[in-house]
Amino acid sequence: MSEVYAARRERLRERCAAGGSATALVTRPANVRYLAGAAPRGAVLLLGRSEDLLLCGAPPSGEAGEGRPDEALRVRVMPRAGSDAAVAAADAAIAQGADSLAVEEHHLTVTRHRAIGLVAPGLRLADLGGAVEQLRVIKDEEEISCLRIGAEIADQALGELLESILVGRTERHLALELERRLVDHGADGPAFATSVGTGPNSGRRGHRPTDRRVEEGDFLSVCLGATYRGYRCEIGRTFVIGTSPADWQIDLYDLVFAAQRAGREALVPGAAYRDVDRAARQVLDSAGHTEGLSPLTGHGVGLEIDEDPQLAPAAMGKLDTCVPVTVEPGVHLPGRGGVRIDDTLVVRPEADGGPELLTITTKELLAL
Repeated sequence: MSEVYAARRERLRERCAAGGSATALVTRPANVRYLAGAAPRGAVLLLGRSEDLLLCGAPPSGEAGEGRPDEALRVRVMPRAGSDAAVAAADAAIAQGADSLAVEEHHLTVTRHRAIGLVAPGLRLADLGGAVEQLRVIKDEEEISCLRIGAEIADQALGELLESILVGRTERHLALELERRLVDHGADGPAFATSVGTGPNSGRRGHRPTDRRVEEGDFLSVCLGATYRGYRCEIGRTFVIGTSPADWQIDLYDLVFAAQRAGREALVPGAAYRDVDRAARQVLDSAGHTEGLSPLTGHGVGLEIDEDPQLAPAAMGKLDTCVPVTVEPGVHLPGRGGVRIDDTLVVRPEADGGPELLTITTKELLAL
């Protein structure tokens, strides 16, 4: 992997040079890990003139969840507890003869920015912007493999839960059990806080589990994700508990399923982000569900669970091959409940079979 990280840093270096900076300071943890292989707590990465440095407060642990630093990088551990690695990096840039430093202004705090200015007053600070995030949008096959394994783990955890007795158990209990199963099957941990909604809570995006108990006839909506080697994916499904679904539940489920299918089918290289959103959203709009919908139909995933691109009405840009995204439309009816269906897919050309579905748990409306 060393050559992979070196190539990523070289691409960033070229972007910096085009902007007039020979050096760069990367502080956002996901960006540090993308370029260095690991991001120990408080670590920063300096792309220097003579060498690149990973500066951190403590030696890297080497644990899978943290990652392992690229062997080609020199790791510098701060000599004193509480030392700021970003300030030390600016000092190192000066020592290497730099006169300018590109920084991630969207992540760097005002306090850190001022401290760098005090330590290196002769260093001109430029904005790196979202250059690293842009590099991260298109994944290589090793990254996609990590997402694929994470999806398999999430599918397995969800499948096992569905085989257990659910009536009478609380949303909170089910969420905790799912997260335990993720770790049991090899995940670093959950990709985000697991959402379990029953009855009137079902179908709500980002619902935080409560002590409400599962009842016969409820919709049960679940959204969970696994982190594997730092890469995060997600899956969401909706079921009916203990009985044949009511007509209104079947109709609502079929509608959301149709919207989700339309969004998935729109995932082709070159498709505008907003067009993917429109494909799913217009199915729901045409059925009269125009209010209370999610502000987006999906988003990118990777080292963070919510990355670019954003599949939203006003989003600018077009899809590329090898971009993993979610497609997650939903409808929630206040006081009754709702449906959410969420998959993680990778954009692929039609010649390669079209979008690759990573999360494969059935989307049939099951009565559990």
